[in-house]
Amino acid sequence: MLSRVADSLYWMSRYIERAENTARFIDVNLSLMLDQPGDEQWEPLVTTTGDQELFRSRYERADRESVVRFLAFDREYHSSILSSVRAARENARAVRSAITSDMWLQLNKFYLLVQEAATRGHAAGYDFFAEVKNASYLFAGITDGTMSRDEAWHFVRLGRLLERADKTSRIVDVKYYLLLPSISDVGKPVDELQWAALLRSASGLRMYRHRHHRVTPENAVAFLILDRDFPRAVRYCIEKALRSLRTIDDESAEHFEGTALERMDALHRELARLEVDEILKAGLHEFVDDLQARLNSVDEALQAALFPDQVQSQTQTQPATRSDA
Repeated sequence: MLSRVADSLYWMSRYIERAENTARFIDVNLSLMLDQPGDEQWEPLVTTTGDQELFRSRYERADRESVVRFLAFDREYHSSILSSVRAARENARAVRSAITSDMWLQLNKFYLLVQEAATRGHAAGYDFFAEVKNASYLFAGITDGTMSRDEAWHFVRLGRLLERADKTSRIVDVKYYLLLPSISDVGKPVDELQWAALLRSASGLRMYRHRHHRVTPENAVAFLILDRDFPRAVRYCIEKALRSLRTIDDESAEHFEGTALERMDALHRELARLEVDEILKAGLHEFVDDLQARLNSVDEALQAALFPDQVQSQTQTQPATRSDA
């Protein structure tokens, strides 16, 4: 496969997943505000993106209106929902022959949905963010239902899963270190309420309840990071992304062992052996920062090996880890 085609398929998928997960970020905060009203809950969403400097240069304060506008509709912010869907559409346009007509039609509907909502700006609420998630679900379903399981499909799946793993880790980081009002609240009803809200933001509360009677930080972290069956858990995403990467490596004329494949395999093996107590003892925030850095390292190696002529074209729009900010 031509590197430019692989590059566009990979980034098309990452951008769509990014738009969906940004909607999840905002949606969980709207849910939390029902029980803890106040603007103090909005700044953490900007902080976890690593783009707080850009936000501060464009907005005076982190309230609901400014944060929603920045994360959802800001045309100059490369990871806003609007920018992400627009970038996904441009990448899809460049490889129309590599995707199905149904995929292209759904992506255009998705783009028009977000464009229309952008005219309302601050008026966007639960319904809009639910529509964003549903549009992303529909695109993923159409992709899996209409694409042959060839190299192109594996690039699409690889992009989706790497982006999803990164964003799930950020959801966890927002809660544990930024949203909890006080360390004294750990284990109290407000703590359980917030973890339940985050599980809902990952569409995981019902599946979590099938495993556990009550919501606890330990079980929630284990479920969102280490579970191998839940499709938004970090470990699940890395395991399935690794399968696609191995398939691409087997089919590619130029192998890239020792770089992206080895880095992802090492991360997968570490997640498979980890216990949640080890993560919490070492520090959840520190673990998440390291995880995001390693995911970025996988992506950088992938770009260098598979898309050498595009390596500077789109990597600048990747989300920075908080430690990079």
